[in-house]
Amino acid sequence: MDTKIINVVGAILIKEGKILCAQRGGEKSLPYLWEFPVGKIEQGETPQEALHRELIKELKIEVVVSDEIFDVASYTYDFGTVNLTTFICHLELGEPVLTEHVAIKWLAPNEIKALDWAPADIPAVEKLSQLDLS
Repeated sequence: MDTKIINVVGAILIKEGKILCAQRGGEKSLPYLWEFPVGKIEQGETPQEALHRELIKELKIEVVVSDEIFDVASYTYDFGTVNLTTFICHLELGEPVLTEHVAIKWLAPNEIKALDWAPADIPAVEKLSQLDLS
């Protein structure tokens, strides 16, 4: 059986030394797990453009997306293999509005490991938890 490959980009959104953590809804796959806001890359888009578009759509915010990749991870779930590429983003305009998630938290790097994260996000969480963003 062929595994479906899902390529997504994730936003590690930083504001005042804290990281935005978003909780998935109960009706979605991976119910109530925490994640970095993600989106699929559409044809003709760069990963950064995809993140910019998705964050406007999902959280009603505008961000500045780093040019450099922060982390790349893959995880095979029962619905397919997720290839997640994360980028550091900085809030530019607006405050996050919940449209796709049931909760958000702004946490310091040393606090984020306490949440129950989606497996594909864990490598970036481990890396972030070691950073000093102050």
